[in-house]
Amino acid sequence: MRTLSIALMTMVLLFAGFTAVPGETGAEKRAVSAAMEWLSLIDGGRYAESRSEASVWFRGAVSEPGWVASLDGVRMPLGRALKRELAVTRQSVTLPGAPDGRYVVMTMQTAFEHKQSATETVTFMLEQDGVWRAAGYFIK
Repeated sequence: MRTLSIALMTMVLLFAGFTAVPGETGAEKRAVSAAMEWLSLIDGGRYAESRSEASVWFRGAVSEPGWVASLDGVRMPLGRALKRELAVTRQSVTLPGAPDGRYVVMTMQTAFEHKQSATETVTFMLEQDGVWRAAGYFIK
């Protein structure tokens, strides 16, 4: 009976699309790794470089001066990132206002020098060259 219960629970979880651990799939792991590297550029104040390392779609949507000014106004006042933990990852093929493609949307719980609790949402897309690059960034 116990074996049958375990088998049924496994089937229910598989059919429900359950993911036990954030970043469990290979695509999510690669996207999360790329996101952490990209966020380190922002953490280091290298805003222009973070834009140049972002996706083609992102670079087409946001000018370098606009991106730098935005981060100067929103991110710089928070100070150094002290702690960042991945909370949730979600894969998608469609996002509002973006072209269809492969996306991983990540939510990070982050503590900054001047803001103890913030939520960063980072969206990465898989580009045609097979590299995961930034498609969006939001701090709340």
